[in-house]
Amino acid sequence: MNDRLHSVLAQRGVSPESLAEVCEVDPKTVSRWLGGRVPHPRHRFRVARHLRVEETFLWPAPPRRAARAGDGLGTELVGTYPNRASVPRDMWISLLREAREEIGVLVFSGTFFAQSNPHVAKMLAERAADGVRVRLCFGDPEGQAVVVRGREEGIGDTLAAKIRASLTYYRPLLAEAGCEVRLHDTTLYTSLFRYDANLLVNPHVWGQPASANPLLHLNKVDDTGWFDNYAQSFEAVWAGARPWTPDHEGTAAHGQD
Repeated sequence: MNDRLHSVLAQRGVSPESLAEVCEVDPKTVSRWLGGRVPHPRHRFRVARHLRVEETFLWPAPPRRAARAGDGLGTELVGTYPNRASVPRDMWISLLREAREEIGVLVFSGTFFAQSNPHVAKMLAERAADGVRVRLCFGDPEGQAVVVRGREEGIGDTLAAKIRASLTYYRPLLAEAGCEVRLHDTTLYTSLFRYDANLLVNPHVWGQPASANPLLHLNKVDDTGWFDNYAQSFEAVWAGARPWTPDHEGTAAHGQD
């Protein structure tokens, strides 16, 4: 079953019959796609263009053989985006909904994460209720790393204000079992968004906001690739971060990014 194709069709209000007409195929063929069959490349292109979503989101590259020494990344890279802002909103939402074991977010402010999905806190709480471990790690608005990053981006104290604004969305999660929110004071070279075996890696370019920087979509293949290197860096930052305690820190925010 291709749950992503089902979901995008429903969100776009497109029936299987109309999709079949666009792709010039029999409706039974679309039913097979919905059932899990992978279409011909020309049909994949038409479907993705018509539904305004990345082709690799609807049909991720299947796991291949383990990479040999000298092969490079190869099997782990699902897709790339010129900047984080170009990642389809549907992809963020679907990855969150489909997570079954772990959701991890490592950012400075991550304001887009909530503002592009007003129900993100509710959805995260629902995933936690189903047994998913939810860990959110934001920059410490009182920390030195945020001061430096704000200066490098040329926005000064604005970054700390954005973090405080972002945190207000997640206050309800503090009472949810399985959900943790922490603050870090580390030099953050990369924002990370993990959904089980899917990892969205958003490298930081000096002086530019994270939204303007490229994004890599990785899928875990083994324990020796890029996925695990980035996952280990998340664990290292998480271990050194402190729990967010808003009632004692006065981190309530005013305004939004």
